[in-house]
Amino acid sequence: MSSSLNETKKKPFLPWKTRVGISFLTTLTDATRRSNGTVNRGFLNLIDRKSSPNATPVNGVSTKDVTVNAEHNVWFRLFTPTGATTGDETKTASLPVIFFFHGGGFTYLSPASVAYDAVCRRFCRKINAVVVSVNYRLTPEYRYPSQYEDGESVLKFLDENKSVLPENADLSKCFIAGDSAGANIAHHVAVRVCKAGLQRIRVIGLVSIQPYFGGEERTEAEVRLEGSPLVSMARTDWLWKVFLPEGSDRDHGAANVSGPNAEDLSGLDYPDTLVFVGGFDPLNDWQKRYYDWLKKCGKNAELIEYPTMIHAFYVFPDLPEATQLILQVKDFIDRVSNNSKL
Repeated sequence: MSSSLNETKKKPFLPWKTRVGISFLTTLTDATRRSNGTVNRGFLNLIDRKSSPNATPVNGVSTKDVTVNAEHNVWFRLFTPTGATTGDETKTASLPVIFFFHGGGFTYLSPASVAYDAVCRRFCRKINAVVVSVNYRLTPEYRYPSQYEDGESVLKFLDENKSVLPENADLSKCFIAGDSAGANIAHHVAVRVCKAGLQRIRVIGLVSIQPYFGGEERTEAEVRLEGSPLVSMARTDWLWKVFLPEGSDRDHGAANVSGPNAEDLSGLDYPDTLVFVGGFDPLNDWQKRYYDWLKKCGKNAELIEYPTMIHAFYVFPDLPEATQLILQVKDFIDRVSNNSKL
């Protein structure tokens, strides 16, 4: 009993730069949320540092922005690896395509945000994949299901406009990925794509990094880890309230995907899924339930746990675990891609 008590008292070791960054981010985002369910978008835009696209390769990656729906401000940043295209063989080698959805509680950030531009650059370079980082409408201005509709629209757009992608982008090896709220979107977009079907794009894998799910219940991890960096019950309650349809509770199927309103996945060709969980993430009980639910639905799913890591740890490049996670994603993509050929 005493050893388990000691475990709960332990705190994750974080470099000082990471601690300062988290503290700064938490303070500023808390300051932009209003009790009336709105956000100070002007202030948010001021503090959200942006990176511009760059057609000139930087560390082996070039980027450009492509508009899908100007009215809804749906666009994506395309990351193309260029460092591995020096020989004739590598020029023609087919590259997997990763559709990436950023986190931020459906309310914050974009593909141009410095942190996510950097993350997608690392994915592109280390995995040697084409990355499509999706800009979707944000809450509270746009509620559910806007984010899912925007995500699906990007896949449909590229299904019909393959020429926007590099010539060696392989649409038979597509992966949907996301972290936090982006992983929530990734799941729901995968379900939509399974139902609707696409002509050229074949989604064979899903990478779910610390997905943002929830419910009316207060889980053991939520209670025990209250006060953890970035995630608190007050923050998540507010974020769900401004995202879900008016009058809905947190057991809505968009939030509690494996709960009382869960969708039946048994008849869907749902992609192989890799789920990442952090031991100091208050959402980890919900994330493990998601993994268990996928298995119960008969889907191929794999769980990787980082016992000492916080929510969104992999966004901080000074943590060695951030690089380790990307390499594990690469292994997953390579393995699933190879299996899809069999």
